[in-house]
Amino acid sequence: MVALARFVLRHKGLVALFWLVAMLAGGATSGTTVDRLSFDFSLPGQQGYETEKQLLETYGSGPDEGTTIIAVTVPSGTTVSAEQAEVDGIFRAVQRDFPQYRVVWGGNTDSGEFVTDDGRTAYGVVVDEKFTSFTFEPAFRKAKELLAAQEQATGFDVRTTGYVELSEGNAESSEGGDPPSVLSETLLGAFGALIVLLFVFASFMAFVPLVIALVSILSTFLCVLAVTYLTDVSFVVQFLIALVGLGVAIDYSLLVVTRWREEREHGRDNGAAVVEAMRTAGSAVVASAATVAISLVALIVVPVPFLRSMGVGGMLIPIVSSLVVLTLLPALLVSIGPRVDWPKVRHENSASRAWSAWARALTRRRWLAAGAGFVLLALLVAPVFDIRVGQSRTESLAQQGPTVETLADLRAGGVPAGIVTPLEILVRGAEAEATAEQVVRRVSDIEGVAFAVFPDDPTWRKPGSAVVQVLPERELVDMQAAAVVDRIRDVVDDIDGVVGVAGPGATVLDYSDAVFKRFPLVIALIALTTFLLLVRAFRSLLLPLKAVLLNVLSVAATFGFVVLFWQMGQGSEQVFDIAATGAVAFWLPVLIFAFLFGLSMDYEVFILARMREEYDKAGSTRTAIIEGLGRTGRLVTCAALILFLAFSALATAPGTEVKVLATALGVGILIDATIVRALLVPALVALLGEWNWWLPAWLARPLRVEPSPRVREAVSVPEQRSEVAAGAAAASAASAASAASGLPEQKPTGPAG
Repeated sequence: MVALARFVLRHKGLVALFWLVAMLAGGATSGTTVDRLSFDFSLPGQQGYETEKQLLETYGSGPDEGTTIIAVTVPSGTTVSAEQAEVDGIFRAVQRDFPQYRVVWGGNTDSGEFVTDDGRTAYGVVVDEKFTSFTFEPAFRKAKELLAAQEQATGFDVRTTGYVELSEGNAESSEGGDPPSVLSETLLGAFGALIVLLFVFASFMAFVPLVIALVSILSTFLCVLAVTYLTDVSFVVQFLIALVGLGVAIDYSLLVVTRWREEREHGRDNGAAVVEAMRTAGSAVVASAATVAISLVALIVVPVPFLRSMGVGGMLIPIVSSLVVLTLLPALLVSIGPRVDWPKVRHENSASRAWSAWARALTRRRWLAAGAGFVLLALLVAPVFDIRVGQSRTESLAQQGPTVETLADLRAGGVPAGIVTPLEILVRGAEAEATAEQVVRRVSDIEGVAFAVFPDDPTWRKPGSAVVQVLPERELVDMQAAAVVDRIRDVVDDIDGVVGVAGPGATVLDYSDAVFKRFPLVIALIALTTFLLLVRAFRSLLLPLKAVLLNVLSVAATFGFVVLFWQMGQGSEQVFDIAATGAVAFWLPVLIFAFLFGLSMDYEVFILARMREEYDKAGSTRTAIIEGLGRTGRLVTCAALILFLAFSALATAPGTEVKVLATALGVGILIDATIVRALLVPALVALLGEWNWWLPAWLARPLRVEPSPRVREAVSVPEQRSEVAAGAAAASAASAASAASGLPEQKPTGPAG
C-alpha cells in the first residue's frame, strides 16, 4: 500500500488522466453495453428447460415465455353457446393476425371447460413467443388494438389478464409500465448518499466520494462491455453496477478519506497523511473488496448461466471500485484535498465519544450484550424455516385495474387458479397425435390437474410432433404446488414419444434442482475462501472464524425478514401495497447470499482491522475495542446507511422480485451494521480476550505472514483500565490508560515506517 501510494503521488497526473479516459469511454459506450446484456434464463440439462427449448424451436412459442388469457363476456340475457360463432371469431382473429402465437379455447378443443359456470364468459389461452428484451411486446399488448376492434364489432366485453400482465405491477390500468430507469434510481441513491456524506464530513469533501463513485460506475460499465464479448452477462448487472457500485465506491472512499483527515489532525503533512491512510485504510479496502469479489465469483459453481453471469459481472464492481479508490482518490487528496475539506466544522482528532462510551459499556456487560445480540438474531432467523422457493403469487403482482378484475371474475366463475401457469407436454413420433390423445386421458385424472386438452388446430401439431396443454388447479408458483409436475411426469413416463413437461411449474422444479443442490457448495466455497483471506488480513485464527459464522447468521436473519415481510406479507402491503408473495423467487436466495455476505463483511473488516491495529499498538483487547469502535462506529453506521439508501432507490423499480432483492439487501445491511457489528462483534471480542489475536506458526507460515503468539493480558476491575502483560512497552501502557480514561490517544506525528 505504501509503495502504491508513493507511486500514485509521483504520477498523479497520469493516474487522473487514465481514469478520466476510462470514465468518458464508459459513459460513451454505456448504451452499447446495455444493448449487449443478455436475457438468458436458460437451465441447460434440466428437463423443463430442454422441453421448452424444443417447443420454441418447433412451434416458436412456449409457456415459459408467458401466456395471455383472453376473456370474452356476452351481454346479459344470452350465453356463449348462443353466440358461439361470434365468440370463436374473436379467438380466430387473434390466431389469424398473430401466427407466431398458439391459441387454445373451447372452439378448437370441443371442451366445455373454457366457459365460466354462468355460461356468459368464454376464455382462451394465448401462448407467447420468445422473450428477448425490455422492448419485447407480449401478446396482450400486441393484440390490444385487434381485441378493441373485435369488442366494438361484436358488442361483447373482451378483456385480457395473465401472469405477465399482472407482473407489470400495481397500476390503475393494464397499460403496462416503462422499463426500469437505471439513471433515475442512481440519482435518487446518490442524493441520499450526499446527505449522509454532508453529515459525516461537514465540508465540500462530501462531493469527492460521489466523484469516485461516478468514475467507478462508468469504468465498470466499460469493463462489462469487454466481458460481453467473452460471455453473456445478464441485464440485471446494469442495476447492480449502478446502485451497488454507488454504495461500495462511496463506502471505500469514506474509509480512506476519514483516515486521511484523522492523520492530518494528528499533525502529518498532506502527503504523509495520504500514505498513512493508504497503509491502514487502504489495506482494509483491499480485504473488503476481495471478500465481496470472492462471494460473487463463487456463483460460477452454479450451473445456471443467468447466475453465473451475475457473479462475473458483479465481481467487477468491488474490483473496479477499489482500484479507483486506491489510485484516483489519493491523487485527488494530495492535489486538492485540503482546499476541498472546507469549512472545517467536524474534526477527526479523537474517537467518537458516543461510540467509545458504547464500547466501554459493552466490555463491562459483554455477556449480556452477546446474549441480547444472539436473541435478536434468533428472532429474525426463526421465520426462515418456513421459506418457500418459487415465484410470486398473482395477488402480490397487482392490486387494482382491469387485469386484476378480469382474473377475479374468471375465478369467481369457476375457472381454476392454475390458468395463469399452464403446462405443456411435448410429444414426438410417427403417432404423435394418437400419443397426445392418450396423454390427455391419463393426465386429466391426476390430482392437482383441472383438465388437459389437445387442440384440433395446426398450430398445436406438426408432422412428427404435437402439444398437449394442461391446466392445473392451483398456481404453480412454489415447490409445494409444483409437485403436480412430478406426478404428471410419473404418469406419462412410460408413454413412448413423450419428450417432457414445460411451463412455470416445471421451471420451479428445474431451478430447485439446478440451484439449490449447489447452494451448500456455494456457501462452503465463499466461507472457506473468505476465512483464509481474513486470517491473513487480521493475523488471527478466531477473528475470521467468528466473522464468517456471524455473517452466515446475519444472512439467515435477512432471509427470515424476507419470509416474514414478503412471503407472509407482514409489511409488504403496508409499505409497497403488495400482498404476500407466498414464495421467494427461486433465483433470489443465492444472489442475496452472495451479495450480502460480501457487503456485510466490509464492515467486519473495517472494524476488526482498526481493532487489530490498536491492539498491536497497545497490547490490550479492551483498548482495541474502545478505540477501534470509537474510530469506526460512526463510519460503519454511515456507510451502511448509504448502501441502504442505494438499495431503497432500487426498490422503486417496477417488479415485485426487484423490490424483494432491494429490500433484502438494504435491511440485511442494517441488521449487520447494528445487531452484528455494533453489538455482537465487540461483545465477542471482549469475551475472547487474548485469544482474538492468536495465529499459530503452522498456519502463518503457508499464508506468508508473521505468527501472532497469544499474550496473556492481566485484567483488573472492569471500570478500571486494563494493564498490559509484563514487559510491554511504556508507550503501549500509556495508550491503554488514555483509552480507558476516555482521553484521546496521542499518535506519532511523523510518517509511519
